[in-house]
Amino acid sequence: MRNSVWTHKDLLDVDALSVKEINYLLHSADHFQALNSQAIKKSPLLRGRSIVLFFTENSTRTRISFDVAGKRLSADVFHLGTSGSSLNKGESLKDTALTLQAMNPDILVMRHSSSGAAAFLAERLQCAVVNAGDGWHAHPTQALLDAYTLRCHWQGDFQNKIILIVGDILHSRVARSDIRLFSALGAKLRLYAPKTLMPRHTAHWPVEIFDQAERAFAGADAVICLRLQLERQSSGLLPDLSEYASSFLVDARRMACAAPGAVILHPGPINRGMEISSELADSKRSRILAQVNAGVAVRMAILAALGGAYDQQQP
Repeated sequence: MRNSVWTHKDLLDVDALSVKEINYLLHSADHFQALNSQAIKKSPLLRGRSIVLFFTENSTRTRISFDVAGKRLSADVFHLGTSGSSLNKGESLKDTALTLQAMNPDILVMRHSSSGAAAFLAERLQCAVVNAGDGWHAHPTQALLDAYTLRCHWQGDFQNKIILIVGDILHSRVARSDIRLFSALGAKLRLYAPKTLMPRHTAHWPVEIFDQAERAFAGADAVICLRLQLERQSSGLLPDLSEYASSFLVDARRMACAAPGAVILHPGPINRGMEISSELADSKRSRILAQVNAGVAVRMAILAALGGAYDQQQP
């Protein structure tokens, strides 16, 4: 029976979630994190259910973690990508949706290069749809695993914590979802990026924008490095990569301005020496591998909630 906290058919973005629902997923992830530390990492919660992973963009961490999450919940997991679908033959996304619906999956996890693609399918499919990243729009499961990683580090207290996001804000669906989620949890958000990689319309965002590294890093409790999307360089937004690194590389010198105990996150894959120094990426401050670890538990919580298969006593 579906629990009384989670009532959503889909997970398309974090702005559809209340703080209670966010905390429900993060608290549920604790249960699955404990399961993942056991010798037998298996739960029967989604036995007999089918999950389709529909990824039309390259992915390693997100795709594999959803695959592991589904299988550890005993679901049947199927993979569909552009190279293995009729999209390559000119089939429309609508017709692909209808084809998938006819196969009667329970959950569809989708990554697509077009903003709004997951919502487009969610309106047309009876099954649950999870947005695993759509264009520059949103990446809700990444934001939730980022929150889970910091929740574990801060023992659940986000109030007035300062989180600095550094890098390509303009093209980052991770940044957009992180901003919405962390602000809802009571954190203070800062942005630091080249002017060419900063969105023009940020007046309504709950953020403070900085143009000097020392001020941006000063007192920050956590720093989230974004992937520098090198494919954007050809458009003239990044005329000089060495100049970018000199101003925006997250290294020990800049982290010295942050709060004592400040930690570093990165959604991956990382470009060492461009976005973050190797020394820092491999240091005790880094929570990059902790994010990967958290991703499986958080995605198990999401799949179980959408499958209506997991209830709990709320803390």
